[in-house]
Amino acid sequence: MNNDLLFDFNVDKAAKTVYITREFNAPQALVWDAFTKAELLDQWGAPAPMRAKTKYMNFEVGGRRFYAMISPDGQERWAVQEFTSITPKTNFKMYNAFSDKHENRELPGSEWDYNFSEQNGITKVNITIFNESFERLEKLLEGFKIGFTMTLKNLEELLAALS
Repeated sequence: MNNDLLFDFNVDKAAKTVYITREFNAPQALVWDAFTKAELLDQWGAPAPMRAKTKYMNFEVGGRRFYAMISPDGQERWAVQEFTSITPKTNFKMYNAFSDKHENRELPGSEWDYNFSEQNGITKVNITIFNESFERLEKLLEGFKIGFTMTLKNLEELLAALS
């Protein structure tokens, strides 16, 4: 792991928004693919010992990813991600909500905005997550920071193996 790579995780509770910035020692096209292709997302998109399993993904505006994080004992935590904007290789936005296994959403959800840039072979990903309710933000925050930090570490290891 390159300890010089940036990782910031900041919360603005008043704005109900989480700001994450993470750098990866990998080309932008590969990092983009890791965030936008189900076969790669499933390799890193859940904190260990959980694993991610995409039931389907249609990465286009109006398309969706329906997936579960599965615990070692087989419990599934489903979520729906609906893609609202895509600028290839540099930005995509989505609406994210937990759901049951039949895609019935648990509202409120959150709006995610991903921005990708590369400089000198280092790809920076800026993620802004706006939560529709303060209660949802408060409920998720502690576990989310730990879990998302773990998944980004999984991604770093995957990118190193693919590069």
